[in-house]
Amino acid sequence: VCAESAASAKGRMLRRAAAVGSQISAVNRGFSGAIFAPHRQSLASIEGPAQKRWQSSNVIPAPHSKILVNTTTERFALALFDRLWDRYRARVSYVNVYEKIVVEHGATFFNDHIALRSLALQDPSMGIFSISRLFEALGYRAAECYGFEDKHLGAIYYQHPHPQLPKLFISELRVRELSTKSRDIIGDVTSQKYCPRDSDELLRALFRVESASADEQEALLTRAVNVIHELPWSPPEHSKVEALHEESQYGAWVLVHGNNVNHFTALINSHKVPALNSIEKTVAALTSAGVPMKASIEGEEGSNLRQTATNAVNISCAMTHQGKDVQVTWPYAYFELAQRDPLPDGSRYEGFFSTQATNLFEMTKGQ
Repeated sequence: VCAESAASAKGRMLRRAAAVGSQISAVNRGFSGAIFAPHRQSLASIEGPAQKRWQSSNVIPAPHSKILVNTTTERFALALFDRLWDRYRARVSYVNVYEKIVVEHGATFFNDHIALRSLALQDPSMGIFSISRLFEALGYRAAECYGFEDKHLGAIYYQHPHPQLPKLFISELRVRELSTKSRDIIGDVTSQKYCPRDSDELLRALFRVESASADEQEALLTRAVNVIHELPWSPPEHSKVEALHEESQYGAWVLVHGNNVNHFTALINSHKVPALNSIEKTVAALTSAGVPMKASIEGEEGSNLRQTATNAVNISCAMTHQGKDVQVTWPYAYFELAQRDPLPDGSRYEGFFSTQATNLFEMTKGQ
């Protein structure tokens, strides 16, 4: 992606996705497993006794589990997303406030998309595809490409054939476009004890997930989660992170957090209650509950897509200082809101707008 124009990059990305997609389609035709049964509950069961448990605990358990699916690969994907959600919501306290508001109003939470970040490098080889191929093995396809020239970023949004599985927005920093100083910092950190988690063997196992035993699938799920959660290099030197942050806060974020989830996104249209049926009303509810929000909403009223977010939370992160292990507070993630109103023909725009996303990237710059 680094050395190509946006047009040629898009063509190459989509051709590769189509090739992978044909392989996945062939595999999907044989899916018939029935594991991860808890992730195939009927909507009625979710809204019955489970709804009462939410009201007593103000927690929405396994939010992706209410999606009805039929294949093992889809159930595996739901389980993966719920594992990622568990760690994310434990770190992003504003999610707990949102859950409380949703439960109190009898609304519904639906995850519109998940965002992940990466570094585009040739040695070691990493970038969008070092993350996306994990999800491509689960049926996702590249849908559209985006460029953010002022931030040296590129992104692809991925969609699953199942319309209710969340979209994926995976971005990468085009490292070759940065200054020599920043390139050297990134190269130094990523080359030290770099250990990619997305091995070819793991991907082959994901393609064969329908034939694995329950225990094998649970072990495979743990490995897939680790691709996202575990830092693939040694904790970076604090001074190097600070120096990189001066040119690219995005790059500094990836050095600290690796491939961790950057945000989950509540779809406003899923709330289905008057008190929360617009992005303005939901922002007002969160603000009244003490959640710090982005100062403005991206997208004019009536637009195909409108977005905003909470501020990013700061968490304690592993780094080094003069050869010693230390913990440093650094911006992590935010919780995003998206409103996608119907088009005149009744359909809904499922993509993204670069002009909106470029401002949302700034939410992890730090306050």
